[in-house]
Order: sequence, then C-alpha cells, then structure tokens
Amino acid sequence: MNKRQAAHEVTVEEAVMLLAEKDQEIRRQSLLLEDKSAVIDKKSEVIEAQKKRIELLEEYLRLERARLYGRSSEKSNPQGELFDEVELCCDDSPDSEAAPAPVADSSGKKGRKGLSKNLPRDQVHINLSEEEKAGAIDTFFTLVKEELDIEPAKARVIEYLQEKAVFVEQGSRQVKAAALPKHPLPKIVASIGLLAFVVVSKYADGLPLYRLEKILQRYGGEISRTSMANWVIKLALQLQPLINLMREQQLTYDYLNIDETRIKVLKEPDRSPTSDKWMWVTRGGPPDRPSILFDYNPSRGKEVPLRLLEGFEGYLQCDGYAGYDAVCERENRVQLGCFDHLRRKFTDAKKAAGSGSKNKVAKYDVALGKINKLYVIEREIKHLAIEEKYRQRQARSKPVLHDIKQWLDKNIGKVPKDSKTHIAIQYGVNQWPKLIRYCDDGRLNISNAAAENAIRPFVIGRKGWLFADTPNGAKASAIHYSLIESAKVNGLEPYHYLKEVLKKLPYAETVEDLEALLSWNMMKNQ
Repeated sequence: MNKRQAAHEVTVEEAVMLLAEKDQEIRRQSLLLEDKSAVIDKKSEVIEAQKKRIELLEEYLRLERARLYGRSSEKSNPQGELFDEVELCCDDSPDSEAAPAPVADSSGKKGRKGLSKNLPRDQVHINLSEEEKAGAIDTFFTLVKEELDIEPAKARVIEYLQEKAVFVEQGSRQVKAAALPKHPLPKIVASIGLLAFVVVSKYADGLPLYRLEKILQRYGGEISRTSMANWVIKLALQLQPLINLMREQQLTYDYLNIDETRIKVLKEPDRSPTSDKWMWVTRGGPPDRPSILFDYNPSRGKEVPLRLLEGFEGYLQCDGYAGYDAVCERENRVQLGCFDHLRRKFTDAKKAAGSGSKNKVAKYDVALGKINKLYVIEREIKHLAIEEKYRQRQARSKPVLHDIKQWLDKNIGKVPKDSKTHIAIQYGVNQWPKLIRYCDDGRLNISNAAAENAIRPFVIGRKGWLFADTPNGAKASAIHYSLIESAKVNGLEPYHYLKEVLKKLPYAETVEDLEALLSWNMMKNQ
C-alpha cells in the first residue's frame, strides 16, 4: 500500500466517523424537538386550562357584580316562555341556541289604590259663609278629598294611684289596698304599651335598639338600649309557653316548609364572633291555624331539624341542603324540592354570562323559558279547589316536567363543568324526584317560597341590627319574630296583638288560658 492509498483510507474512516457523529446530532436534535413539542403541548394544555379557569372566574365576578348592583328580582322576561325546543339548529356552540322572535309587552297601567276603609276617619267640614249661602233653598256637603294623616309617637308617664282603705278591727288599724294590675315584668319602668312598641319596632320594623333609644329621647323618654335589650330577653322567657303550644299545633299538620339563614352572635361559647350561626324557620300548621316559628342554633347540622320536626309526619318542603335528607329518611316524611332554587341557579348563570351574541339564546334562557311555563300554570290554577288543582297539574304540568327532564339529561354534557349553567343543570338532575313531587297533591306548592317569605323579615331586620350580642338575645329574637310573623299571617296587626297578649299573659293560669292568646284564636275573637 502506497502513501496515497493510506491517506485515502484515513479520509474514509474520518468521513464515516463524521457521519456517525452527524447522525447522533440529528437524533439528539430530534429528541430535543420532541421534548420541546411535548413542552409546547403541555403549555398549551395549561394555557387552555387557565383560559377555562379565567372564564369561570369571570362568570363568578359578573354574578357578584350583578348581586351587588343589579336587580334582585328573579322574574324573567315573558319572551323566555318561547325559549323551547327551537335549539341548536344553527349553532353548535355548547352554550347557545337559536333566538326566537320577540313578543310585545301586554302589561297595563294601574291606577292609584284608594285609602283603606278600615281606617278611622275624621271629617273636616268646609263651610260657606253666611253671606255666600244667603238665599239658598238647601245646603249639603260632598266628599271632595281624602288625606292620610298620622300622629307621631308621644311619650307620657302613667301614674298608678292605689286606693287604700283603713279599718279598725279589735282595736287595731288595718289597711286594705286595691289590687294592682298585673304586669309581665312587674319591676321595670316600661308600660305594656312601651314593651310592645320596643318589640314591634325592632322585630317588625327592623329598627336596632340604638336607633330606638334616639327616637324615644326625641319624644322625651330616657331609656337606654341596654335596658331595652334586657326587657326583650326577659319578656321572651314569659312568652316561651306560647311558642311551645304553637310548635305542637304546627306539627299536627302533614305539610311543613323549612329554611335557615345566617346570624352573627358575638358571644356564643366556643365559637368565633365572626363565624356563622343559624336561624331556622318553619311554616305550617292547619290552614285555619297557620304559624311561623323561628329557632336559633349555632349549628347547621341535621340534629337541629331532627329536633324541630320530632313527631312530624308528612310532606317537608325545603331546599337542596343535604342535611334535610337525613331528616326525611327517618319516620314517615316525604321531601319536596323547590323549583325557585332551580330557577334561581339558571338566573345566576344568566347574570354571570357575558354579553354574547344577540342572535343566540343561551341554554340558561331555554331552561328559564321551560320552567316559566310551570309558573304560568301555577298562576292560572292558583284559586282552584285542591282536587281540580291536582287534575290540572296532571294534565298540564306533567308534560312540561317530562320535557324539562329530557332537556336536562340531553344538555348536562354540553356545557363546561363548574360553569354556572352546568351547576344549575346538575342541581336539576340530582333534585328531580323531589322537584316534581308537588304534582302528587293539590295542597303542595311548586316552591319553598312560603318559608323564604317567612324568613325575609328577619333578613331585612338583620341588615339594620347586624348581629346579636349573646345566645340569649338570639333566642329571644326567635321568640319575638315567631309571635309577630304568626300574628301577621293570621291577619292581625302586630302591635295591637302583642299589647293584648302582654295584658292577659300574667293572668293566664291554665293551658286553655294560654291557647286563647294564640294569634288564630285572638283573630276569631275580634
């Protein structure tokens, strides 16, 4: 082998090695590209997940803004009743459907309501002068105007002067005094009228005691809020037997509504001042003896409704809170759902949604339109007899309910999970057997509005006084709310009812005496 051939062979070996190195480099670059592609895919997944998360957070943000600054009414546009199965024919997006044509608004205007005929009336005669009616053959008066007048509260002091007679018997002088009228809290400075005024002002009108203190000062009464708080608590103890009788009466009927709401109690043992405690409300009883009863408890656990409903058998209407499931699993109780809650969840989805396309109708609008059909039926059959109401629901409501259920099952997988629309659909599917049960009896209601309306005065009052200082104060509030709201639902004016109860309560010695003070019995005796 000559030198030229050797040089040539070395060059080939080097070329082979170089090619091998190049091949390794290409493979290494390919692996790097694959790794980068995987990273890009992973980042794309993260970005997509973040986008969905941002959309959900924006949904929640829009809902909170709507709750803070928007209308609180859940009423839907009448146009919503047309949002039916005209769905998804032109659009494949998961949360939109074709829009129907608008419907003209047919609402009419109402005139001013006249003044109540039950109000006392004072007449003011506007007379002609003697010169103006000189020569007239007759005069008469015509009613030309009515004005509503009111006299503000005024403070006064009632002085009790007790007559005493002196007798001489067997050489000794004896004094006999007239019996004083009984008072539910005999050692306090407040009259029965003032006690009723304080209780009604706080629990019916939502005035916190510090405002009431200022009002009384303006009228000349110097009473501290601390004194009034003590009166309220002590008076509640005297009224507790009435609440016990009302609870017994309420549980005798086989249809009951229940709900609960938060209350702040600062000095609840073993609880943070800022933690939530609960005010429970039940509404029920025979139709001619309805009652609304409040009960304070720091817990929201199932043991509370189990205690409140001990001995109750029948239909229990409530929201979807799981604590009620255990209550209905025991004894002979049938749980009813609340269509208001389902409608409210779709309304929340609507509030949380973005502006979207004006030519598309979202699924929440379709759902609200279908649900509104049920409420239209309920409004139309509201005043029918129980048996006829049952027949109407079987004939008219059942087909609508079947249609809603099919729509829920069809669309539950077509909306993003955790979106407000998905939450609403999931709620409807989970609660469905309870939601449709109102069709089984003409006495039952489509929603738990009876309990929610009963608890609303408490919620409004809570905005004024914000919290209760002690558990005793919260329990006293429950008693006073119970008496006032039960009086209202039985057609009684709370102040006059409570004043009459406080007058007669110290003289009540038997159960029959106490029963006579219950609001439905007081109403019968008017």
